[in-house]
Amino acid sequence: MSRGKIIILVSPSGGGKSTIAKRLFTDFEDLKFSVSATTRAPRDGEVDGKHYHFIPRTKFDELIAAEEFLEWEEFYGGSRYGTLRSEVDKKLNSGYFILLDIEIKGALNVKRIYGNESLGLFIKPPSFEVLKQRLMARGTESEETLQLRLDRAKEELEYADRFDRIIINDDLDTAYAQVKQAVTDFMNS
Repeated sequence: MSRGKIIILVSPSGGGKSTIAKRLFTDFEDLKFSVSATTRAPRDGEVDGKHYHFIPRTKFDELIAAEEFLEWEEFYGGSRYGTLRSEVDKKLNSGYFILLDIEIKGALNVKRIYGNESLGLFIKPPSFEVLKQRLMARGTESEETLQLRLDRAKEELEYADRFDRIIINDDLDTAYAQVKQAVTDFMNS
């Protein structure tokens, strides 16, 4: 059995990566999702080990100190999220392709660690104004949270050229076709 590879999707919030990720799972049966770890409490219906690995903050800190995470980040509200290296390596060694839907700096760290075993795709909105309109149309953000997301998006867009490919998500079907082709080529290389 040959070793698998990692596909990394990154974009600012509202860039379309979650929608694209869902379509990839439908089209590629060998593609698996890496279950992230988090310090937040499970929401109704969430199952430990399936949706997330729910870890107490003290244990999360121990895993950070032991360098067990490929990447981790603390988000608004103080909850931490991270990708366990053991989770990724187990699937890679079983020959699976792994999809990571993670933040920019974590994605760059994964690229640094796995090199040519990983493909980093940056899903970019056609403009900052379009991104702002998408986030506003969701209707899920307070004015304060919306501004935090927009400030963060400006910063994240500066990293686009550090990834293997930039895909402009002006039209979802066109962007998805480009992502699907890039993933197909990478899986077959």
